[in-house]
Amino acid sequence: MSGSALIGALGDAVPSIHPRAWIAPGAVVVGAVRIGPASSVWYGSVLRADDDEISVGAECNIQDLCCIHVDPGEPAVLEDRVSMGHHATVHGAYLETGALIGMAAVVLGGARIGARALVAAGTVVLGGAVVPAGVLYAGVPGRVIRDLTAADYARFEGTPQRYAQRAARHRSARWAPSPRTGPDDTTGMGDDAQLSG
Repeated sequence: MSGSALIGALGDAVPSIHPRAWIAPGAVVVGAVRIGPASSVWYGSVLRADDDEISVGAECNIQDLCCIHVDPGEPAVLEDRVSMGHHATVHGAYLETGALIGMAAVVLGGARIGARALVAAGTVVLGGAVVPAGVLYAGVPGRVIRDLTAADYARFEGTPQRYAQRAARHRSARWAPSPRTGPDDTTGMGDDAQLSG
């Protein structure tokens, strides 16, 4: 695996990435994307801002295989400390501070997720929906299940901090070069594959 992300401009739409943000190898950031300090975009994620802007605040984590896209007039905004679980999709929606979008959840255009709300894994938030602050929202289509408790917050409010620490560790990862395999190589690493420093 290469040690770099794909970061690209579309004409005058150039990504702006804070020096303290981390973009994983294999992630794609293209167009009018702004990423704030201590935020992380993980392996295989795509942030594509071709028809409007994507704005990612400070200390956000966009975990592996996430997708953020926009439509004209529907930018995607992640305020500070937003977490997107693996394989989640946000399409032209607004996520307030401290919201958590569970794994494989889908948030459609024009939706707004309230501060410190939890959208459960696999949920579909319909376009234009407004999720109140501080609730558990789940289902297909999603609905309010209940208010979140102190115990709920104890489980997930540390996610941005944990991902900032993980990003610091992954920033210094050493990557093996592309393998040279032969007919007797069952490891896929080749005879003389070495980790690059």
